[in-house]
Amino acid sequence: MSENDASLPPAVALLARPGAARDRLREALVQADVALVLEEDPDVLDAATLIAVAPQAVVIALEPAVEAALERLDDALSSPAFTLVFDEAELAARREGWETQRWARHLAAKLHGHRQVLPPGAEVEEDLQIEPGMPDTPAQLHVDAPLDFHLDEAADAADLLAGDSLYEAPAHWQEPQTLEQALAANLPQAHADANSDAPATPADAGAVAPPPLGDHSRWALLDEDSAPAAVTREAAAPPALPVFDSAHLSLVDMEDTPPGTGPRRGARGAVVVLAGIGGPDALRRLLAALPSALDVPLLVRMPLDGARYGNLVKQMARVSPLPVLLAETGADVLEGHVYILSDDSATALRDGGLYFESQPQGLELARLPPGESAVILLSGADLLQVDPALTLAEAGAWVGGQVGEGCYDPAAATAVVAAGMFAGEPQELAQAISARWARPEQGEAQ
Repeated sequence: MSENDASLPPAVALLARPGAARDRLREALVQADVALVLEEDPDVLDAATLIAVAPQAVVIALEPAVEAALERLDDALSSPAFTLVFDEAELAARREGWETQRWARHLAAKLHGHRQVLPPGAEVEEDLQIEPGMPDTPAQLHVDAPLDFHLDEAADAADLLAGDSLYEAPAHWQEPQTLEQALAANLPQAHADANSDAPATPADAGAVAPPPLGDHSRWALLDEDSAPAAVTREAAAPPALPVFDSAHLSLVDMEDTPPGTGPRRGARGAVVVLAGIGGPDALRRLLAALPSALDVPLLVRMPLDGARYGNLVKQMARVSPLPVLLAETGADVLEGHVYILSDDSATALRDGGLYFESQPQGLELARLPPGESAVILLSGADLLQVDPALTLAEAGAWVGGQVGEGCYDPAAATAVVAAGMFAGEPQELAQAISARWARPEQGEAQ
């Protein structure tokens, strides 16, 4: 590619039905400074026309009315020659004001291949450079710091501090008593005198001694006179049990169940994939790099405006060699499947295996078996998930974070990488998962 070609704006095709959503996306592309080479309704577009304009990226407004058209264009849309960007048509039509500007900045960053998503004039933080080794201690950070100023300040304040003379407690204060002394002081005088070896005083001679308690071995809650008469051995004997005739027992005929067709227990662990802004593209790359068989399920948690998780299932099923399903409450979590989690989807253990349940707070990493699980943080993952992921890693889980140019919101992923976790592009993260949980193909040596 020549220098002039590199400076040209990226060629973009917009596929959307006529309406407010299409108008909003066109405005965002104009603000993103791209070359709009095609704007067409997916229902009337043919694959040859799309390939002929040779776009570098295709922006698609998703809605139920275009699902059939996207299926028809699937071969063309699966081309690695351009990047796919999906947006919900309903949300695009409602987007306005600040949300419109924010979406345009993120769209421009994705199409131009940079990470500048802040508004003009905002302070840009320096990129965090990951270096091996432990962070410097406070002593190492201040090893060359001048101390003369602090020493002079301490010398000036020395006269204001207390001296080294011995402290004398006030005369009316008493030394603390031991536990034995405190108990002895609270005992009755007669009991204390009885235990002492000193002779009794005349006052003690006139004291009345308490009556003896008697033999406590025969104490009872009820008076003996009112107790019922003892039950005789014959009356207390239980009635004779009926005789059980085992001579005519037989087994109930059951339907023959072929091996492997019975109820299946859920997986012992799972790989949780957390994503957000920029996550669909990273997720597509991750799933496309996985093998066709895994001994672990993947649970994808990517919050979507409008909760259109069914559309995300269809998008990812086009590139994933593993089955992609929507998580259903009560269903077992099976190995070798990709599950898209809704906002309230959570997991729990049942008979040693995972199954889906509904919880208001959604998925909790702490409820996963750490030795059999992993956590991957892609672009846009929630920062609140960093501490639970690192806690799970301390218990034995594998944790990795996305790095590279395609990570448009790297805050959470960078945090786990800075803590010493695995770092890589989505394809490299998929290879790490495959190295641990890939299932040998049929006919392959175990």
